[in-house]
Amino acid sequence: MFAVTTNDIPGYRITRVLGEVMGLTVRSANFGQNFTAGFRALAGGEMPEYTRVIYESRFEVMERMWAEAQQRGANAVIAMRFDSGAIGSFTEFCAYGTAVIVEPIQPPQR
Repeated sequence: MFAVTTNDIPGYRITRVLGEVMGLTVRSANFGQNFTAGFRALAGGEMPEYTRVIYESRFEVMERMWAEAQQRGANAVIAMRFDSGAIGSFTEFCAYGTAVIVEPIQPPQR
């Protein structure tokens, strides 16, 4: 299955559009991560505790988006995007796109 940020896939033809699909999660860092990151913030630089939460969240929402696309019978997702926002002290992550069915374009016969 493909997931692309473009509106088409080179070498493939979209034969059917199945609609928007998405994966969503709301996450929070645990107490230990917040405590450690608080000390790191004093010195500046990357906070790997939060980076890990973001990577895990992106993977999770991608998996949920894929699952929804597959349930609809799609073999690709086009125009895929990520979004995030804050809800109080929590962070919402979303992956969304358009579920489609694609087939390879056959090269001309010689």
